[in-house]
Amino acid sequence: MHILRTDSTNKDFQGLVKLLDATLSEHNGENDDFFAQFNTIDTIKNCVVAYIDDIPAACGAFKPFSEDTVEIKRMFTHPEFRKKGLGSTIVKELESWATELNFTKAVLETSRDLKSAISVYQKSGFYQIPNYGQYVGIEQSVCYGKVL
Repeated sequence: MHILRTDSTNKDFQGLVKLLDATLSEHNGENDDFFAQFNTIDTIKNCVVAYIDDIPAACGAFKPFSEDTVEIKRMFTHPEFRKKGLGSTIVKELESWATELNFTKAVLETSRDLKSAISVYQKSGFYQIPNYGQYVGIEQSVCYGKVL
């Protein structure tokens, strides 16, 4: 496995995000437009792609959320590569990169129904926090945080 640090112009990152968006569109149903507006990738400077045998297998990103906090975004593992620990590997790489840039906390949002994603975050030391920002009052959302 090889992990590449890149940005949102990377074609492999964009390809994985297209698959993620299709999956989330199906999952979110009529609420997809609400969530999609917060998931654009036009200007994400901190993205990672994990490759297995030169095939893009998983991705993730973070954006500055505040002066000391990043928001983890666009986490996805291609279905062919699931159950191999790639989600946890991506989270660790994002945390390392954020720490190198002097961020001390991370937050993220996911769906209450995405149990496998929640499991990855909890195994990585994230704990549930009150919904923040645009997710306040959104029943489908659950938010997590972690001190890096």
